[in-house]
Amino acid sequence: METCSCFMVLLLATYIAPTYSMALYSSPHFNCPNWGSQSNIPIALPSVLSMAYTHPGSLLYPYGPAYDDLTTEIEDDGGTDSIALTHSFTFFGEIYRDLYVNNNGAISFKGPVTEYTPDAFPIDDFCMICPFWGDVDNECEGLIYYRQTKDVDLLKRLSDDINKLFENLDFVAEWAFIATWDNVAYHGTESNKTNTFQVVLVADGLRSVVIFNYHDIQWTTGTASGGDPLTGLGGIPAQAGFNTGEEYFNMPLSRTEHVLNIKTTTNAGMPGRWVFQVNQFRVPGGCIFLDSFLHYGQIIWSDEACADKCSCKRSGAVECETKNCDEGLVCLPAGRHYLCQINEKDC
Repeated sequence: METCSCFMVLLLATYIAPTYSMALYSSPHFNCPNWGSQSNIPIALPSVLSMAYTHPGSLLYPYGPAYDDLTTEIEDDGGTDSIALTHSFTFFGEIYRDLYVNNNGAISFKGPVTEYTPDAFPIDDFCMICPFWGDVDNECEGLIYYRQTKDVDLLKRLSDDINKLFENLDFVAEWAFIATWDNVAYHGTESNKTNTFQVVLVADGLRSVVIFNYHDIQWTTGTASGGDPLTGLGGIPAQAGFNTGEEYFNMPLSRTEHVLNIKTTTNAGMPGRWVFQVNQFRVPGGCIFLDSFLHYGQIIWSDEACADKCSCKRSGAVECETKNCDEGLVCLPAGRHYLCQINEKDC
């Protein structure tokens, strides 16, 4: 895969707001478009060392140099070496004590993931948590921040956010790992479009929770995956979800053009946030059906003939019955399922 080689010249200006601070600086690129947006490379100046990246009204947990975040290498399809964890993390029944942060929108165990085009789950060789697995190129724009933390105030906030969603869980966070893809561009970009999203791994003594936060999603696909260089759309779009090789889960809209709208979806009552218990897989707010999620009350047909009608009950169970489409409706695909809908040709 051809690398986008970028030489960055940094101009710094600091803006201090009452509730947060952020450094804004432009970064002309060599062989990357110069759109004058934010570059996120921290510079060792006193005003920058205290930077905290927060977004008023956003669901993102704070990140940036002020929190001693580290960054991955500025490298297309790169990432970190193995990171030793200060607290074990249980994922689908297996305990892990190290992980990798991959530039292409995934946390992985057992080894790094350099693949830039997301394959359909399940994938035998990968064990991964994917908030947005697509062809990120941070040589053109953006940084990927990460840190482990046992900060008391943050852990209290995470515990409260989790316990609001899981009945009788009584989760008391002891440790968290936060990775944030900040204003990252796509490979082959000829636009100013960037994505900002975050994954948080949280553990107490026995249980593990993953939180996906989506702040801004403007592209789905790099050019090496068939995407348009001007729009970042088309081709094989990004994948979100979980994969161990044997077990897997697809987020709604994953690997479809509609993943561009993932920041409008939720299972936590807050568009842009998804929460999962992953030591033994549980999803609040709905039901697991095959490899995907249905909201409470959602009705789908499971087959292309629309013969089996299934609905998600408040109990978390999916109930199915043999029932075809009503007269005047046709069976049409809707994501990974099917719906009885009015035929557009009849409109």
